[in-house]
Amino acid sequence: MAAVKKPKLAVWKFASCDGCQLSLLDCEDELLAIAEEVTIANFPEASRAVMKGPYDISLVEGSITTPHDEERIHKIRRMSKCLVTIGACATAGGIQALRNFADVNDFVSIVYANPAYIKTLNKSTPIADHVFVDFELRGCPINKYQLVEFISATLNGRKPNIGTHSVCMECKMKGNVCVMVSTGTPCLGPVTQMGCGALCPSYNRGCFGCFGPMESPNTKSLAAWFERLQVPSDDIVRMFRGFNAYAEPFRKESEAHEK
Repeated sequence: MAAVKKPKLAVWKFASCDGCQLSLLDCEDELLAIAEEVTIANFPEASRAVMKGPYDISLVEGSITTPHDEERIHKIRRMSKCLVTIGACATAGGIQALRNFADVNDFVSIVYANPAYIKTLNKSTPIADHVFVDFELRGCPINKYQLVEFISATLNGRKPNIGTHSVCMECKMKGNVCVMVSTGTPCLGPVTQMGCGALCPSYNRGCFGCFGPMESPNTKSLAAWFERLQVPSDDIVRMFRGFNAYAEPFRKESEAHEK
């Protein structure tokens, strides 16, 4: 009897900190189960062994920041049946997208001893700005259980059961007292997609928006509440310019409060 051919999984890195790839390695016991169902064909973070494409599933971490990145992502798209972006860098440009609000040449001249050797794009942009993306996994870093759920769903031909509701719902499910209502702490929970388990509010801190904007975020209303709490405009700008600064709802709201 011929052996069943397992789907080939590839993991790719662009401009990022590798945290989302480490989330995959952090799956530990779950990773062993995944390895039984797929062939990990290209994952430099875990192994030097590389199998040629095409690939059934490509997980892409990081944002597009250089001309080389632009060329490479199109090549990866062509050899991937299903392309999934993982993490804030890949889905929203990442923390490096803060440069999009200024002239990147100012940063290059400050950071590098010889800027002439640096070839970079003016902006740090998400993967979806360049190629078609089949699915997004949010977070900084991603939730490893959401990753396992996506792979399991894909292998079994079903839709991934990954919520798009806000962090506020996670707070309610955990029985947390709202930090904005109880202590007046500014919190992005009402406009941020779930996935972290309401980590920061569980420790009486406001949400930092790590998982990016939820499905239908009312950022204007939330910003109005921040103003009622006497949060300065500069601080409102900074709140929306975090890990997902270039996600459109967050970007537009931050620009609305820029002096």
